[in-house]
Amino acid sequence: MTRSGESSLTLQRGLALLAAVAEAEPEAPNVSELAAAIGVSRAAIYRLLAPLVEQGLVRRDGGRIRLGLGLLRLAEKVLPQLRQVATPALRELAEAVGATAHLSVVDGDEMRAVAVVEPSRTSYHVAYRVGSRHAIGVGAAGKAVNLRPRGRRWAVSTGELQTGASGVAAPVLGVSGLRASVGVVSLEPLAGDVVGPQVVAGATVIAAALREHPPASLASPGA
Repeated sequence: MTRSGESSLTLQRGLALLAAVAEAEPEAPNVSELAAAIGVSRAAIYRLLAPLVEQGLVRRDGGRIRLGLGLLRLAEKVLPQLRQVATPALRELAEAVGATAHLSVVDGDEMRAVAVVEPSRTSYHVAYRVGSRHAIGVGAAGKAVNLRPRGRRWAVSTGELQTGASGVAAPVLGVSGLRASVGVVSLEPLAGDVVGPQVVAGATVIAAALREHPPASLASPGA
C-alpha cells in the first residue's frame, strides 16, 4: 500500500473510531469494545486514540472512552447549517400541532436547543430560546434521544422543565455523528397518540434532509 493509501486508511479508521464512541453514548465503550466495533486490533485502537485525545475529540475516563470537549468547537461551526436544514420541517410541524417546535442536540451530558420555530396561528405559546439547555433524560427531548430504534417511537413529558408545559419528542435516527431529537412543547396538554406520529414524521424528514445535505462536520469521508 502507498503512503497516501495508508494515510487514507488511518483517517478512515480514526473517523470510524470517533463515530463508534459517539454512537455508544450515553454508554462509554472500552478499548476492546471499540476494536470489535470497527474491526481492528486493540493495539490499533491505542494508536488511533492518541491524536484524537491530543485534539480533545475524545477523552479517557478510566478504562472507558468518551467524547471530548474539542467537539464543541466543531459543533459551533455546524449549528447554523443544522438550523437551515431543519427549519422548514420545524415550521410545518409547529403549524400543524399549534405548538413550539424545536431541534435539540446532545451536547456533553445536556440537551441543547439549536433550532426553534414558534407557531403563527396561536394566541399564546411557549417561548423556547435557542441555546436553552437541560439534562439528558429530562423532558421529552432528553428522553427521546435514549429511545432504542426498535422500541417506542416518541417520548412524552409534562411539567418536567416548565410547570404546566407538555412535550412530545422523537429521536433523529440514521444520521451518523448526530444524537438529536425533534419535539414540540405546549402550555396545553398534548395527546401523545395524535402528536407523536406528527413529531416522528418531522424527525424523519429532518433526518432525510441531513443525510442528503449533511453539514460539513457530519459528512462522511469522501462525501
